[in-house]
Amino acid sequence: MKSNQRDNFRKNNCVRRLNESARRFDLVMNAAGVPACDKEIFLKWAIGTMWNNFKEERMNQRIVIENKMRDLGLRLPNGTAKKEYNTAFNLPLDEISNVRIDGAEELGLELKIGEDGICTLCGVPAESGDFTLYLRYSTLEGEPDSELAIPIAFNPNPRDLWKNIPTDSGIPYYKEDSECAYLKVEAGADGEPKKDIVAASQRGRSHAQEGRPRDDHFSLFHCDESDWYIIAVADGAGSAKYSREGSRIACETVTEHCKELLLDNPDFETAIREYQADKNDTDKRSALTNWVQKIVLKGAKKAHDRINEVANREEGLRPKDFATTLMFAICKKYEFGWYLASFWVGDGAMCVYDENTKSAKLLGTPDEGEYSGQTRFLTMPEIFRSPDVYSRLRMGIIPDFTALFLMSDGVSDPMFETDRNLNDYTKWKEFYDNLKTGFPADEIPGVDLSDDNEEAKDQLLKWLDFWSPGNHDDRTIAILY
Repeated sequence: MKSNQRDNFRKNNCVRRLNESARRFDLVMNAAGVPACDKEIFLKWAIGTMWNNFKEERMNQRIVIENKMRDLGLRLPNGTAKKEYNTAFNLPLDEISNVRIDGAEELGLELKIGEDGICTLCGVPAESGDFTLYLRYSTLEGEPDSELAIPIAFNPNPRDLWKNIPTDSGIPYYKEDSECAYLKVEAGADGEPKKDIVAASQRGRSHAQEGRPRDDHFSLFHCDESDWYIIAVADGAGSAKYSREGSRIACETVTEHCKELLLDNPDFETAIREYQADKNDTDKRSALTNWVQKIVLKGAKKAHDRINEVANREEGLRPKDFATTLMFAICKKYEFGWYLASFWVGDGAMCVYDENTKSAKLLGTPDEGEYSGQTRFLTMPEIFRSPDVYSRLRMGIIPDFTALFLMSDGVSDPMFETDRNLNDYTKWKEFYDNLKTGFPADEIPGVDLSDDNEEAKDQLLKWLDFWSPGNHDDRTIAILY
């Protein structure tokens, strides 16, 4: 059968069916006694009545569903801007369809509906404030969509509340708000890579909030001729007027002093080798200790005296106006291992960390002041008058290490929380892992502590921007690795 023949057949068949339906309907109206003249009026009335009843029933069904939705009492918990948001809720998905939340996408949120019927609103809110989201859904086919207004609020992210006011470059002893450095040490004649140094210092949020300068400082040096490393970190007291200059003087003075005595000092080198050959020989140990006092302890005392000289230049200034902590270390690799010597006054942390031996050894003890939150400073006159000053010295020989860390309490406090944790290897392992991996939730990458990576200084500076509630002091860290 051809196409046009099939179409004609279908049309004729439909006409026959319509005629048959009309004939039967006419018979029903005749049987009901509807006069021929009223048949059209009756037909309009009957169809209109049924249509109105149909619409009313559908409206009632829709109202029942909408009431059920309102009775859910759906409330979305508040969140925080720029922080991960995730909340789940149930909906009668067997009675509604085409569910969506208008306004969510603009806020950085997304509605997900799982196979189990659980709805999840998640994402990272882009801004803070009070908002209204509209839950829209379909009830019955052919009916317009229904909506449910849902209020939601996102509190400001604490980070956004902090100001970053630049330091006035015209103030006395001006210092940049941040600083970073990378010291690459070339491989030796044997081609074996040598340890490098990376350091960074960042003004704390509490200082930036008021436009105050950074008080921390660091100094790095490697003597190519003698292969000695010198690393210093100082934390100027926030309450001292010129502590930023005190920390600079302390770091640079000890570095210069040690450079002079380590550039070419065969007697010191001999003392180290003789001590290594027989650590039980008290004379050899005493000879080496004397050298450490000349180099390390005298360097610290020279920094103390230098600050006093600067303070006494101007009337009305005192050494305490330049108050600062100080930690520094000198170290060198020999065929028998690494020799290290150090000095430490104040808080913060200085540690030799080694993954291979699973050890973390502090090179001193953090100072605690008379009251909580206080510490001791290099500028205090009693520091060098007390015999306890010798306890601030450390020296020793170790086979090798993963990293030597020197950091101000702006880093150690949020990372370790207590002095007790500073003696816990697992805490140092956690710290080292955080250093390498960063803080993905805060979009802060880790630091690549591999050989010949000059980008490590910028990575370390960015890493110092990690968020820790209540810890907003200057942050400084130096790493020999």
